[in-house]
Amino acid sequence: MPSFLMLGFLMLAVFLVAQAAITVNCGKNSVSVRWVDVDSQVDPSLLRLGDCPPTQLSVKSQGSEAVFDAEFWACNIRRQVTTNEIIYEAEITSPTLSKATPIYYPVACAYERPEDWVPPLYDPLLFHTHGQGDLAFRIALMKDDFSGVATTTTFSLGSTIPIAASVAQQNHQPLILLIDECLASTTPELGPDSHVYPLITNNGCLVDSKNTNSRFLPRKQLSEIRLSLQAFKFAIGEEVYLHCRLVAWDPSDLDGSKKSCQYDRISSRWVLTDDPSQSSLCSCCDTNCQGRKKREILADSTALNSVIGPLVIKN
Repeated sequence: MPSFLMLGFLMLAVFLVAQAAITVNCGKNSVSVRWVDVDSQVDPSLLRLGDCPPTQLSVKSQGSEAVFDAEFWACNIRRQVTTNEIIYEAEITSPTLSKATPIYYPVACAYERPEDWVPPLYDPLLFHTHGQGDLAFRIALMKDDFSGVATTTTFSLGSTIPIAASVAQQNHQPLILLIDECLASTTPELGPDSHVYPLITNNGCLVDSKNTNSRFLPRKQLSEIRLSLQAFKFAIGEEVYLHCRLVAWDPSDLDGSKKSCQYDRISSRWVLTDDPSQSSLCSCCDTNCQGRKKREILADSTALNSVIGPLVIKN
């Protein structure tokens, strides 16, 4: 049993969705879901648990079966922490088909929360999920093509450091995810005397893009953001931590304090990565960026400070 998590109970339940029988088996660090359907119009290979396809498939004349085996950090499984419980949740879904009712079945595993529980130490090779209200932020180092989580935390000087972040939202209106600030430091905690290298400052300005190939990548959806950093000279050979502040915000209300900007060295100007026609919002990146008006942050957004690392950059 992990020291940071006491297993409250092992949930084993069978439900019916249409003609399907679903078995959910919650383990210590993972969940197994078995979908058995004797009469279905849905191809079981199209089913998803979170964003993961089945790990096992069987299609026979007497029916079809799909099995999902997923660790709690994978498949876009969300972690919610309450006063008494730690809950891991996702959904089984299917694509919307013209003549079939789309499938949506919630899966959840709940465990008793110990009084002394704290989040586990960050593992830079895994997506790490932080709950904030009814939002779940996730951030991790990725492979070069963003096909999965990175398998190494060592980078050569000048190489690419791919980072992906996302926010899962339940009861909010659609929100855009921004990286408000990101600093490299040799310590896992920032203090007045910390030695830092600025990457993103001034409320979303990728200052590292002025002199390197660091850049934001095109979004696939508003709730996700991808960042490609060029491995820097700062603290070569030492352990480095990236301190990043994630902000979920109303996408219709971007301003100087809520934006995602990078420097275009060809045109010698700052560009709003999500909508270049509004690049005037980035004109403050070389001075001091402020919003149009003072807001209470919790009224319009939720923010979270996250740490990635340690990683090492070598010559």
